[in-house]
Amino acid sequence: MNKDFELTDELLKDSLEDAEEVLKIEAEAVLGLKKSIDEKFKKAVKLILASEGRIVFTGMGKSGLIAQKLAATFSSTGTPAFFVHAGEAMHGDIGMVTFDDVVIAISHSGETEEVVGLLPAIRRIGSKMISLTGDKNSTLAEYSDVCLNTDIEEEACPHGLAPTASTTATLALGDALAIALSNLKGFTPEDFALFHPGGSLGRKLLTKVKDVLEIRNENPVVKVNTPVKEALFTMTESKMGSTSVVDEKGKLVGIITDGDIRRLLEKSMDFIDKPVEEYMTKDPTSISTDKLAAKALNIMEEREINDLPAVKNGKPIGMLNFQDLLRANVI
Repeated sequence: MNKDFELTDELLKDSLEDAEEVLKIEAEAVLGLKKSIDEKFKKAVKLILASEGRIVFTGMGKSGLIAQKLAATFSSTGTPAFFVHAGEAMHGDIGMVTFDDVVIAISHSGETEEVVGLLPAIRRIGSKMISLTGDKNSTLAEYSDVCLNTDIEEEACPHGLAPTASTTATLALGDALAIALSNLKGFTPEDFALFHPGGSLGRKLLTKVKDVLEIRNENPVVKVNTPVKEALFTMTESKMGSTSVVDEKGKLVGIITDGDIRRLLEKSMDFIDKPVEEYMTKDPTSISTDKLAAKALNIMEEREINDLPAVKNGKPIGMLNFQDLLRANVI
């Protein structure tokens, strides 16, 4: 490596062109995999769906890293999987594999020593095996029940040495298999959230309106004949910026906000002792407590409102505030 060089604009320009070429080569490698979505791919899908065990990924080096990522992707999209390092498997970890499992072995050459060394043991255990390899005539391919070909035209590395396009292609084909399985299983966004309870998506898809209401636990309500002044006191006491208005049966019929009152004050004070029914917004938007908090957020953003009555059987049981959604990390 030449460390004694001056970074010129011309060299930088060349490096950017090199980067663009890498993306071109890797994109072409991925697109070239369309031919691999064939009868063998279908057989791999059927083999995994028929399995009563888990999916066991294995590989070495860069292929091992791809295998780890794919195991995580399979698991998070509804197909339980784990990774076993091929080297460690040679020294006892192959004991994690059972008859009911499906092994997915990854090796671009199909001749990686540690991976090939596992093949007799996998066959004795009786597990089914799928290979992801760039050589359909390799030892790994020959031992496999299904070989998914990840052959590429060239690596993005100019020397053809560093795994680049080959690992990208393998990752893409593995992702394709994971998503095909996920869709067949009817995997939903709610299922995904269940497997990611600590993430922002999990919060958005698991948190419901009733959960957010617990943050403040306030439900300002006045009747239609309540004077505006008392409605203002109700808002102040609850520290909310609005109050629900109900009829004689307790059903939600309107809402009045502190903003409404401020705008009225700019004109006169004559309204202060009059009933809220004359100044409220009738038939306001509301949401039921069993809806997702993310749905409430969408409504509030679309309608540009800060408060949203939460109702059950048409009666307000809480007031949802935009700030509460922030506190619940729904946003």
